[in-house]
Amino acid sequence: MKMTLLLALLVVLAIALSTKPLPGAAASAPEPVLDTSGKKVRTNVAYNVIPASYPYNGGVSIGSVNQSCPFYVVGGDSSNGPLPLYLSPVNEKKGVIRVHTDLNIYFLDPGTDEVCSDSSVWMLKDYDSSATQKFVTLGGAMGNPGKETLADWFKIEKYEDAYKFYYCPNVYYDGSYPCSDIGISEDEYGNKRLTLSDVPYKVWFQHA
Repeated sequence: MKMTLLLALLVVLAIALSTKPLPGAAASAPEPVLDTSGKKVRTNVAYNVIPASYPYNGGVSIGSVNQSCPFYVVGGDSSNGPLPLYLSPVNEKKGVIRVHTDLNIYFLDPGTDEVCSDSSVWMLKDYDSSATQKFVTLGGAMGNPGKETLADWFKIEKYEDAYKFYYCPNVYYDGSYPCSDIGISEDEYGNKRLTLSDVPYKVWFQHA
């Protein structure tokens, strides 16, 4: 009887050890983001970000009010359609874009004539002094993770059968902005600006 009990305890211990990671073992990498053809999304490759829910036309691009600064990021059924962009992870040596990973996002050719900023990198910013939301605009900095670039890092997360953008940087987070999904807010001019939101903007990534 004692031998049977000892054997049972040894079996339980063996199962527990087999399911517990060894000290110093590397954690598995987050799953890769896939494009609309099922291929891994990569750095140094341009993609169009298109809606994954109705209406399906248009995509992520830029907009402004009367061509005045700042230029901001818009989504949904944008009249000028999707604008190709690049994704650059915090670890530049990683060639595959993965979920849960801090990213710089920037447009290939914003077409703004650089009247507002020399940068086409996304950043989180108040649209104006009276805004009660924080919108995604151009003008961010590439790389240099830290306090000064806190607003310039975004993530991609799985969302149902597609993806969403998410703001919650791991590079340096001091609570300046709340962690939040990125959704869409339509203004009085019909511009659908990307902003912190409780309702995510559901998207796919399409090779440009």
